[in-house]
Amino acid sequence: MANSPALLNGYLALSAALAHGHLRPAVREQIALAIAQRNGCDYCMSAHTFAAQHVMHMEAASVDAARHAHSDDPKTEAALRLAADINDARGGITDAQLDTAKAAGLDDADIAEVVGNVALNVLTNYFNKTADVDIDFPPVRTTA
Repeated sequence: MANSPALLNGYLALSAALAHGHLRPAVREQIALAIAQRNGCDYCMSAHTFAAQHVMHMEAASVDAARHAHSDDPKTEAALRLAADINDARGGITDAQLDTAKAAGLDDADIAEVVGNVALNVLTNYFNKTADVDIDFPPVRTTA
């Protein structure tokens, strides 16, 4: 990304803005795991698994659940499910999917930030796959 100051600045600005949003850091990390899994980005899966375990202090079972868009917390589960649906449908989700997220407690700001976090993670997934970035964390493969 450093080869393009415009891209790097855009990534950093969106990342910083979302870090000060409604979604808790652990939820943002769980979204990153779910999206990396769906997009087959081993670099992002490795980086976010490391961050989830060593920064967020998530248990391995919670990390694995997040990879598959699941959580023991219903509101977090709704955010992960929505993120996965947005990613899989390339944004074309249904009213029923939005209604399900809202029924689980997500408000409009939460939903907007789920979309933003999906977009941010798609950017990093695609960039890291395109650049074939060497994994500098303990490797975690998305095929598992």
